[in-house]
Parts: sequence; C-alpha cells; structure tokens
Amino acid sequence: MADPALLRAEDVEFSYGDQFSLHVPEFIIPERSVIGFVGPNGSGKSTFLRVLAFLVKPHKGSIFFSDDAVSFDNDEITRHVTFLPQDPYLLKRSVFENVAYGLRVRHDHKNLGERVRGVLRQVGLSPDLFAERQWHELSGGEAQRVALASRLILRPKLLILDEPTANVDRESALLIKDAIVLLRREYDTALVIASHDILWLSGVAERIDKMVQGRIAGYVSENVLPGPWSRKSGELWSRMLPDGQVVRATAPPSENASALLSPRDIILSLKDPEGLSARNALRGHVTAIAMEETRESLTVTATVSNLSLHCRLTVQAVRELGILPGSSVFVIFKATSLRWNERDSS
Repeated sequence: MADPALLRAEDVEFSYGDQFSLHVPEFIIPERSVIGFVGPNGSGKSTFLRVLAFLVKPHKGSIFFSDDAVSFDNDEITRHVTFLPQDPYLLKRSVFENVAYGLRVRHDHKNLGERVRGVLRQVGLSPDLFAERQWHELSGGEAQRVALASRLILRPKLLILDEPTANVDRESALLIKDAIVLLRREYDTALVIASHDILWLSGVAERIDKMVQGRIAGYVSENVLPGPWSRKSGELWSRMLPDGQVVRATAPPSENASALLSPRDIILSLKDPEGLSARNALRGHVTAIAMEETRESLTVTATVSNLSLHCRLTVQAVRELGILPGSSVFVIFKATSLRWNERDSS
C-alpha cells in the first residue's frame, strides 16, 4: 500500500513575465519518499522547489500539506518544511551557532549542545574540530555540510535540497548522501532533491522526475526528446540533431512536442545495423553505467549528439556486450516506441 500524501500540488502556475512559465497540473510527495529532479538550467527546477518549500507563492493553484491547504503564512505548516539552496548563506558566527540557530529561534534549548554535536557528526564534521570554527574558516564542502546540519537538526517532515552537491568534493557529496539517508531512516523525513549529478541522485532517490521548460516531462526512467519535429515522409516525422543524425518518430501532437522513450525500448549494439527503415540507429558513446537498486539490472547512459539516453540492460547483457564507459555504441529504438507527452497536446 502506498504511503499517504505528505504534500500535494494542484494546477500550480508561476511565471516571470514572458520569460518563463511554470505549470504543474499535479505533483504528489508521499510520506517518507525521496524524489529527485533533473533538467537543464532554466527548466524551472529551482522555482518549483521554492514553491514546494513555501518560499514562493504560485500565481495560480493550490498546495496541500497533510491534507491541509497551505496559505503560505501559516507558521504551523511551514515550519515542517526546510529548504537548502544551492548556495546557502551562513551566519557570521561560529559553526555551533549556525547549526543551533533554528532551534534557538524556536525556543527549543533542550540538550542543545548534545544535539548540535550529534548532527555535526552526521555530516562528517568533528565537533571538537569544527564547533568553534568561524564561518569564514570553512571550505566550500564544509560550509555546505554545516548548512545541511542546520536543517537536519530541525528534523523536518519534508527537506528540499537544490543542487546539494554542486560545489563540493566527492567526499563531501558522499557524506551529504549518508546524512540525508539517515534522516529519512530515523525520522521518516521525505526528501525532494534537484541535482545535475544523476549518478549521485540515483543512489538516493526512489523516483527521478525530469523538468523541461517549466513542465514535468516524465520520470528520468523515461528519456525525454524535445522538438522541434518536421514531417519526413508518409507517417514519419523527424528531428535533426546537431551532429546531423536524425531521430524518426510517428506524428507528434505539435511540432514542439516532447517525446518519451522508455529505457526498456532501447537496444545497444556495437555494430551498425542496416536496413532498419522504421527504426532509429544512432551513433553514440557510453558515458555512465550504474547498478540499479535491485542489483539485477544496470542503467547504461549513452550520449548521442546533444542527447543523454538511458537504457536498462541486465547485468549479463552488459557483460556479454563488453561495453564500458567510453565504448562506441549504436542506440537502436523503433520510431513507434516514442510516445508523446499528453500535456503537449493541449
């Protein structure tokens, strides 16, 4: 049985004049869930995360938290949601006081020192070394972990993180991952995380959504191929890629529609298949291979021109193909495997 909804957004719209328009018909965050977001810069991820964190009021639509409508000035609701921006601001004081600040504001002083030291350990910072250190004495990764600790100590019902690993080293990224996984396991906190690091995000999130031009365009398990499309011949349409390769598809609902392609509908080959008039066979190279949670399948990411396409293969299939990151491959899928995002038909 699925967990009940912690937060639900309905018909949310937000715009910056004529420059950008966010439109999300429905978005549900189940209790204890971990949802990731990916998408290009300017796609609307940060804006939508700030709406979910009650920091930006949408121009249209409603948000419900535990079935209660959010008015965006209800402290009893908003205090249960905490937001960590990509470049968090630290107070000009010690690490201890930065982490303790949220509890002091809430007049929650019980076992304050012990709780601060405990959460510093969770993010991999020794209290003996860091508690009295000043904000300007921290590296980028250390500052990010202090900012995270200041959110973790509040034990929110929902923690929203915008690019938490963007400016940190690998060690800090792993420590951030461990800390938020622990928060969810011990306190049932739900998490929404936007990140460009798909491999890091895949190790945390149960589901990853793609945002394109202010719209949620399917799960990351669904590859998104945006338009424009042009009529090729008969019932087939095509999209020209920057390197001259062509993607063939059935008729889209509009020229600028986004097509969805399941990783299960992709075949990888080391050789160029010939005579596949109704299939796409695109030259590319493998950029990543990641084990899925079941450990029975692998997600293989192949770059084709300016597209990153995810393919799901069994461990045995990858072994038999002998592919590795950097391998040249042909990415093969039927034109009829491309499905059209229903939101583009309106």
